[in-house]
Amino acid sequence: MITVRGADVRVGARLLLSGVSFHVAPGDRIGLVGRNGAGKTTLLDTLAGLRVPAAGTVTRTGSVGHLPQDSRAADPTVSVTDRILSARGLDRAVRRLAEAARRLGEAPDARALAAYDRAEAAFEAGGGYAAEAEAARVAAGLGLPAEVLDRPVGRLSGGQKRRVELARILFAGHGPEDTLLLDEPTNHLDADSIGWLRGFLTAHRGGLVLISHDVHLLTDTVNRVFHLDPGRAALDVHNTGWRAYLAQREADERRRVRERANAERKASALHAQAERMKSRVATATTARSMARRADRMLAGLDPARQAERVARIRLPEPAPCGRTPLGAVSLTKAYGERPVLGGVDLAVDRGSRLVVLGYNGAGKTTLLRLLAGAETPDAGRVVRGHGLRLGYFAQEHETLDPGRTVRENLAGAAPHLTDGEVRAVLGAFLFRGDDADKPAGVLSGGERTRLALAALVHSGANVLLLDEPTNNLDPASRDEVLAAVGTYPGAIVMVTHDEGAIDALRPERVLLLPGADEDLWSEEYRELVTLA
Repeated sequence: MITVRGADVRVGARLLLSGVSFHVAPGDRIGLVGRNGAGKTTLLDTLAGLRVPAAGTVTRTGSVGHLPQDSRAADPTVSVTDRILSARGLDRAVRRLAEAARRLGEAPDARALAAYDRAEAAFEAGGGYAAEAEAARVAAGLGLPAEVLDRPVGRLSGGQKRRVELARILFAGHGPEDTLLLDEPTNHLDADSIGWLRGFLTAHRGGLVLISHDVHLLTDTVNRVFHLDPGRAALDVHNTGWRAYLAQREADERRRVRERANAERKASALHAQAERMKSRVATATTARSMARRADRMLAGLDPARQAERVARIRLPEPAPCGRTPLGAVSLTKAYGERPVLGGVDLAVDRGSRLVVLGYNGAGKTTLLRLLAGAETPDAGRVVRGHGLRLGYFAQEHETLDPGRTVRENLAGAAPHLTDGEVRAVLGAFLFRGDDADKPAGVLSGGERTRLALAALVHSGANVLLLDEPTNNLDPASRDEVLAAVGTYPGAIVMVTHDEGAIDALRPERVLLLPGADEDLWSEEYRELVTLA
């Protein structure tokens, strides 16, 4: 379990939380919520031990499984099964058992037999074949088919890698002494996998701290809500489920508005009376007392909740281009012996809108990377038409340099902008003051999304390649992105699991992978969006 006492949480000089104390006990399923950049990921990293609080203490007992937002496997050469089993150290036991079996087969003597018995005993002590079967069940529940379990992690798609890391965390243990710290676990999951995850987390007997913008997951899973308020550097604790939290929050806000209105009306009357009385010597002292009383009345109120800032997200004004600025002829790509794309033909006309659908691992992200020039096809070619200007929003934000600051990343993407113009663009995307000088590597997923979108604003791109552009965004920021997509006059090729993004895109055509079948969009394809 995890106990936090008097902790201050900072990023650089910025104080995110001050003097917070709480306890994560068995059975606690905590939804950690707040706007992008409020400090949710930083707090979760602190609970996991990746960061040290600036003050106070964080005490952990039992095991802690942490799924970071940008999780990546430590070694891309290990198999999926070994990566999952490594959560309990079973990968080493499996390798030792296989090696002992090999040696026993080569020289079946007493020494080799004893070595095999020791390896088998160690394997069984870790759970043995039952644990392997459990790992396979967790992988299947998260949508990892049996045929990928022996595949090296490095050859998986981004969505599949994310699932492997989540499977590893869930397999690590889910007893009453275990705590799970999950940052946006539903990213890249299809509808069936999200449903399986809900059931798993609801049955989890240990502690859980969950960051998610998936309202359905929060509704079905959490029994406590922690809201980060960056304006007060405070953590508001609500010992209720998600629906009760929303109802309580709305009722509290109505109460605050009503109390403030009443107090302001009374204070205004006292100030008016004091103003009439202050000019007379006999009542001047009383007038000053009345004015002070009115001021105290207002000072004792809960502060009015400030409207949360929303990024003013816009997309570039597209530069002029020819009729078909982007195309592809027989694009083929394989990773090792595994074919990913085979013979993709594509024509992206000026102002057209195409959605790419397919299961995780079907090659959606690979196609966008090939079109963007981030990878080279094994065969076929990308056709760059007259006047093409590409804007690429990468799913894993590879276009950002984590070692450079927010300002330097934007300045590199738009070198024609002055420093003042760069800061103005960043301000519109909620990077203000010292935020502009933070390394991109410390940004939350939502902040990285905003920065990547900001880099597109002055690009003049007339074809946008958007790979899951709404991942990690809070509802207000997501609405801004979708509004920008809906009004963008250039061409868009989009990969998404978000039905709202489909509504904003209003696609004309759909490309289905891995078969590379192209068709006119119809509502019959909508059910494939969340299953992709």
